Amino acid sequence: MTQEEYIHREALYGAHNYHPLPVVLTKGKGVFVWDTDGRRYFDFLSAYSAVNQGHCHERIVSALVRQASQLALTSRAFYNDKLGEWAEYVSRLFGYDKMLPMNSGAEGVETALKLARKWAYKVKGVAHDRAKIVVCDGNFHGRTISVISMSSDPDARNDYGPYTEGFINIPFDDTDALEHALSQPDVAAFLTEPVQAEAGVIVPRDGFLLKVRELCDHYNALFIADEIQTGIARTGRMLAVDYESVRPDILILGKALSGGMYPVSCVLADDEVMLTIRAGEHGSTYGGNPLAAAVSMEALQVVQDENLAANSMTMGKLFRDRMQACDSPMIAEVRGKGLLNAVSVRPKAGKTAWDICLAMKERGLLAKPTHDHTIRFTPPLTITAEQMADALEIITEAFKKA
Repeated sequence: MTQEEYIHREALYGAHNYHPLPVVLTKGKGVFVWDTDGRRYFDFLSAYSAVNQGHCHERIVSALVRQASQLALTSRAFYNDKLGEWAEYVSRLFGYDKMLPMNSGAEGVETALKLARKWAYKVKGVAHDRAKIVVCDGNFHGRTISVISMSSDPDARNDYGPYTEGFINIPFDDTDALEHALSQPDVAAFLTEPVQAEAGVIVPRDGFLLKVRELCDHYNALFIADEIQTGIARTGRMLAVDYESVRPDILILGKALSGGMYPVSCVLADDEVMLTIRAGEHGSTYGGNPLAAAVSMEALQVVQDENLAANSMTMGKLFRDRMQACDSPMIAEVRGKGLLNAVSVRPKAGKTAWDICLAMKERGLLAKPTHDHTIRFTPPLTITAEQMADALEIITEAFKKA
């Protein structure tokens, strides 16, 4: 089949809820992917930061195959010999009493919302069905009805009502607005991404997270950090909140938690929060399965053994320095942390961010616009300086010749 035939078949039988670049991929290894014609590309999306450890990392593949050959799924009707080991590993690594396993990032966010509300009623003493959660404009926490109820993105929200109540929206990186919201009655928690990735890699001012922690403590509200995209070394630290040495009350992880090999997410919290949910009140058939546990432990160990946070920091600075020095009128701004970066694109002669992505594709590099005017650049954290230099040649040439 030709690539056009693959694309046509997917359009014919699949829902039209995505707008992919016109390339059909069939293989991946490290920082590279190959299309069905055998052409190689740099992957500068990493499945939205799920493939931090690189495509098909041998250790993670081996862990998956080994566990899949032994036991893949039990449901939570029974114990399995991997879940406790994984729960201890993750809880100790990130410094929490307990972990609650799920599958997708959206499920992790829903779990955190439920935990916050339970805590509000059982511990804080909020009146029944009155708990509110403060969220930020520009957020992206998933696609479920409750999550899009707090979204300010018309494409995510429109025509899906009626919406879930109980959210207070404020501007991102606005601690005055946050204090005003937290001072209102019945507030259970504040949920935020440390860096807003889908919104275009919006980096808050230094001190924002410290002030969030201070305000949440003062008003007795939980601080929930959505580190589904920013976590697992993507920003140059194991967690983005580590830049300000801040510890959220609830931490949500996903994506690179499995190195892109399997859908895995989890929520971490201490006993005061986690134990408000009792048996039968929340769960998932696949959440906590032994295959997910084995894959996740290996994926996290790879990040540590290969010093991927440090490499993310170094390669990210190299990327931003080179892009900021690029002489192109289409580059309006370069921003990011570690290897979570974005370039705001200024349209020129009818050409947009999409056209830049098509030009990069033709030169052998894949990236994707977010919100029309911004290109997110998030390669696997295993990228070397030599590979980054080659990739930057492609990217800067695409901008200069647009």
